[in-house]
Amino acid sequence: MVPTDRGAGPHLGAVLPSCVAALLGEGNTLGLPPLRGAIVLVVDGLGASALKARRGYARTMGAALGPRSVISTGVPTTTAAALSTLLTGATPGEHGVVGYSVLDPATDRIVNQLNGWGGSVDPATWQRRPTVFEDGRIRGVAVGHSKYRSSGFTGAILRGADYLAADGIAERFDAAVRAVTAGERTLVYLYIPEVDTAAHAEGWESERWSSALEEVDSALTATLPRLRPGIGLFVTADHGIVDVPGSRHVLIDERRELIDGVRHVGGEPRLLHLYLEPDLADGERAALLERWRAAEGGRAWVRSRAEAVAEGWFGPAVDEEVAPRIGDILVAARSSVAYYDTRTATTGSRSMIGQHGSWSPEETRVPLLRFGV
Repeated sequence: MVPTDRGAGPHLGAVLPSCVAALLGEGNTLGLPPLRGAIVLVVDGLGASALKARRGYARTMGAALGPRSVISTGVPTTTAAALSTLLTGATPGEHGVVGYSVLDPATDRIVNQLNGWGGSVDPATWQRRPTVFEDGRIRGVAVGHSKYRSSGFTGAILRGADYLAADGIAERFDAAVRAVTAGERTLVYLYIPEVDTAAHAEGWESERWSSALEEVDSALTATLPRLRPGIGLFVTADHGIVDVPGSRHVLIDERRELIDGVRHVGGEPRLLHLYLEPDLADGERAALLERWRAAEGGRAWVRSRAEAVAEGWFGPAVDEEVAPRIGDILVAARSSVAYYDTRTATTGSRSMIGQHGSWSPEETRVPLLRFGV
């Protein structure tokens, strides 16, 4: 069974809508009191289990972490899908960002959902739901690195927000504080990718990861006394991390029986989307699915698109326009493995230690820490 916990406790998609409601003095899913302003700090890649294990490097965040300060993020546990859920309150099946790299049916090509925007993958329409900043009743501000200011992904998930660029971590915190105190009913989205970058490069158990976590916690600690009464600061993440050494890579193109009939390989190493040849007969499709189950069912959840949709992988419902973006076969790692197609994998991707995308608690359970409320 897939260990889905959708519906069991708070979900990442409730965070920003609850903040908007609190700014308007309305009831909300998270039970937040009325707020004058709110900062939502997203520490990319900060899983609850990793924070607990390294809480000595993050004393402020670690002290706030407890059983009631952990929430679920959706599958795929990947930045593009999870941040789209966070910023819209919708599920991947609704907003349409269903993976790291997915099929654009209009052009029959795999598109990267972080940096492959353009053409038919229009930020204004591919991400199909309004963001919380388009509500119009609050002031929305996004604080992030200058390199993300004009990206297609920023255009897709931060529509309606003013973007403030600051390159250093401490500078981003400063910008967030200035923005949230500049007026009433201001919601600030503060994005910190450095922890995730360190995890990909060297793993979450590395000294580099601990140092990045320590820097974020230090900036947070310095910021909290500067918050005025009525301003809440919330710390969360888009996904967690598992470390996968190179010896645990599964090279799918070395087994012809697993790729015969596969037209495109998308997704990411811990959650493959396999797109089959359009003219592949139903019997051949079913046989390929069974070959995958026989080969990898011991260390991965292998599902057809229809099965994954029925089990709620992408939310309670998948819009008709979104369904073709999902792989015909999905392979989600459940042990510490990562799947690669060496015909298309880059040297950079093969060198990553920290990985995410699948259903493990280390990937799906993230903190929701509350300060000032």
